[in-house]
Amino acid sequence: VQLQASGGGLVQAGGSLRLSCVASGRTFSRNTMAWFRQAPGKEREFVATISWSGGNINYADSVEGRFTISRDNAKNTVYLQMNSLKPEDTALYYCAARSTAFTGPSTTANEYGYWGQGTEVTVSS
Repeated sequence: VQLQASGGGLVQAGGSLRLSCVASGRTFSRNTMAWFRQAPGKEREFVATISWSGGNINYADSVEGRFTISRDNAKNTVYLQMNSLKPEDTALYYCAARSTAFTGPSTTANEYGYWGQGTEVTVSS
């Protein structure tokens, strides 16, 4: 089972990036998915989460209104559209999946059993 995150890069403040996370080895169409991030010297923090159906979505206050999480269950993929990026968004972004199907969204990292390797986002001022 593997979660492969991609789409990170270097962007100027105010710019946009779209992260993708593709699952392989099993389907996650019935599992809540999420994005977390970890900046250098800081703890991993919650960014956004989406339920298996896409009907229940939560965002961290710091990204609300700028980031959009979505999913395509047919492609076993979750996305994070990031607009109006700020230097403080610079971090390694991880996608994650809850281990048990049909469990609801969570902002707590230890409730996610599957993790991708991370994709780096750098926002210059």
